[in-house]
Amino acid sequence: MNQEDIKQEIRRLAKERNALLLAHNYQRDEIQEIADITGDSLGLAMEGARTDKQVIVFCGVHFMAESSAILSPEKIVLLPRPDAGCPMADMVTPEGLRELKAKHPGVPVVTYVNSTAAVKAESDICCTSANAVKVVNSVEGDEVILVPDRNLGQYIASHTDKKCIFWEGYCPTHDRLQVADVKRAMDEHPDALFMAHPECPPEILELAHHICSTSGMYDYARTSDANKFIIGTEAGILYRLRKENPGKEFILPASSLICPNMKLTSLEDVLKCLQTMSPQITVEKQVREKAKTTLDRMLAVPRD
Repeated sequence: MNQEDIKQEIRRLAKERNALLLAHNYQRDEIQEIADITGDSLGLAMEGARTDKQVIVFCGVHFMAESSAILSPEKIVLLPRPDAGCPMADMVTPEGLRELKAKHPGVPVVTYVNSTAAVKAESDICCTSANAVKVVNSVEGDEVILVPDRNLGQYIASHTDKKCIFWEGYCPTHDRLQVADVKRAMDEHPDALFMAHPECPPEILELAHHICSTSGMYDYARTSDANKFIIGTEAGILYRLRKENPGKEFILPASSLICPNMKLTSLEDVLKCLQTMSPQITVEKQVREKAKTTLDRMLAVPRD
């Protein structure tokens, strides 16, 4: 079966199974192409909760499917590649977080959505890369524990008066980006604006013209008068950026900006997932309810 036949069969089965196909912004181009909705992790989980379809096929990594299961416990959530994990999410455990909390009693824990359900359940409130500063400033007290991304944590710290206690986790893909890579790209394209994700190291963010989430990058590229952009995040974002802005140019400053976990899911995996209705991702009720509370608290923080 060739690629086009596989795509047609995926579409047919998705309709037959009453399934919604979700794809993260970092997925392979062909996965984003067949998806009903593309977006960031929490946004996709929320779309899954809003749909009247009973099956959610989440083309992403494990914690994302967990988030979908947290928000849609009555639905079947399928993850085509259950071995697609997130190294940063795996850098913190519930036990480790409990130990850190014991060293700082009463200090609220703000946890990035790029974390497991079990870690969310040990937290007070969640945040995304887009709302992190606002969420941190919304919690009571002069101190916060920030989990698990130290780079996002340092970005937050530069925008709040609160004392920030970091967990020493990081995204290997964003952390690999070097200042020399960015400067070389800026020298080669002096008319380009550099957009960077806050998961990048602080020295990278210092070079950025604009710091934002993946969704923010789509918005900024679409509304900016600039015609050329250097992109400081995972390569998968280029698919939609180029699709939505055919007259603009997008440059990846380093070939290392590829997440191997995000690239695991293939069309064949999605097809098999729909054929077998597996693997299914579930979250234990007690963990799910605690984790959902942290997401609900985040969603209750007023937006601009």
